[in-house]
Amino acid sequence: MESIPSSMDNPSISDMNNQSSTSPSQSNPPSKLQEPTTPSSLNYYHPSPSRTIYSDRFIPCRSASNFALFDISPPPPPPPSDAARGEDNSSSSAAYTALLRTALFGSDLGFVVPPGTPDKKSFSVNTSPVSQNIFRFKSETRQSLHSLSPLGFDDHSPGVSHSPVKAPRKVPRSPYKVHIFNNFSYFDDIPSDHPVSVLDAPALQDDFYLNLVDWSSHNVLAVGLGNCVYLWNACSSKVTKLCDLGIDDSVCSVGWAQRGTSLAVGTNNGKVQIWDASRCKRVRSMEGHRLRVGALAWSSSMLSSGSRDKSILQRDPRAQQDFVSKLNGHKSEVCGLKWSYDNRELASGGNDNRLFVWNQHSTQPVLKYCEHTAAVKAIAWSPHIHGLLASGGGTADRCIRFWNTTTNSHLSCMDTGSQVCNLVWSKNVNELVSTHGYSQNQIIVWRYPSMSKLATLTGHTYRVLYLAISPDGQTIVTGAGDETLRFWNVFPSPKSQNTESEIGASSFGRTHIR
Repeated sequence: MESIPSSMDNPSISDMNNQSSTSPSQSNPPSKLQEPTTPSSLNYYHPSPSRTIYSDRFIPCRSASNFALFDISPPPPPPPSDAARGEDNSSSSAAYTALLRTALFGSDLGFVVPPGTPDKKSFSVNTSPVSQNIFRFKSETRQSLHSLSPLGFDDHSPGVSHSPVKAPRKVPRSPYKVHIFNNFSYFDDIPSDHPVSVLDAPALQDDFYLNLVDWSSHNVLAVGLGNCVYLWNACSSKVTKLCDLGIDDSVCSVGWAQRGTSLAVGTNNGKVQIWDASRCKRVRSMEGHRLRVGALAWSSSMLSSGSRDKSILQRDPRAQQDFVSKLNGHKSEVCGLKWSYDNRELASGGNDNRLFVWNQHSTQPVLKYCEHTAAVKAIAWSPHIHGLLASGGGTADRCIRFWNTTTNSHLSCMDTGSQVCNLVWSKNVNELVSTHGYSQNQIIVWRYPSMSKLATLTGHTYRVLYLAISPDGQTIVTGAGDETLRFWNVFPSPKSQNTESEIGASSFGRTHIR
């Protein structure tokens, strides 16, 4: 701020009265207060010569200000001449300019602080008590100037102390648990020297178009293995065999309802079964597809199923009929389905390289995106931005693309270098994770919208075709054709988004592998 001449510091009412009593025609104001000429019944206020009276215009008194707190010299006493006053004002203005420039651009620009400024000393606001604070109506704060400044300071800024900068969040590069389903038996806490990449019998199918893993809101993981569905309770680590479809059928997809314990199972014969997982009992079986059902998605009340017969069926489990509507548009197998968080839009991806968006009442897609050059299985809606949709392409495409379905626009594209198999968004932070196949078989954690990599996780020896996220949004599970399920701590909890923690380990009853 610019310094105000001392002659303007304390304007008195007498000065204002002098101005108001001067007519426009007068060139010189009177030297003293004139007697009132109005009737004596009006009470005029006569200022006491022993008090300093301020007008209704607020001009702070600088005499009690602690300018040393901000390393700015207080205004000097009024000099006898106008020339001297101009020189002092110039010096004070130069000191302020020096401090401001150093705070904004650092002290390495060759700017020399004028000799009139005090020596710079590092301080915190509460380093030493002061008798008169420039902000006298507030108590001393324990926050450093670094945390209060909207500009920020570098390590060389004079006159400030810095709070330590938090280290960036670290994502563990190894899974804390590995599950192996070998011949449909379950092994936990696999030793580090166990040959997890070579097993005796197939379990998780190495098929890009299937969706065989899902995690429920009740913390139960469902896994489709051959013609059976297994449930793993994350709280107790108990494994339960839910169903066996027999030798004539196999599991192609599993999908939990948003709430409750209902699990949908898509089969190779084109049927969709609904099971009550709490009782291990099948509730109903629904037909309608001619070929395998590789994709399932629940809204609040509807179940959508996508098939190799190119169609999507909308089902209401409460209705008597098997499906209430049929969606046509894809020219090849439907392998990806996701409802938006508000349950108003359904995104579908197919082996025809197309990404479609449907509303609740349409039987034809309301939006069509044709930029991908390979099958679109990976689909994820952002829980943070309404209408933000992410999709990933297969081996010939390898890109993650972002769309705004509200404005029907393509936002950005990121080439990942590998086949994109799955996408899931964190509900705790604005980040997402992708799993990949040919040729790197990696798992990548991205920060959106910069799409900078937070971590690249490796360990699977086959394509990472399956992905699900825990109900607390902190842990992901990945599955691959190497017949292993791996659990990774990748996202922070909502209450500690900037801290590294053992995410959910105690709440899930988990143990760490050696």
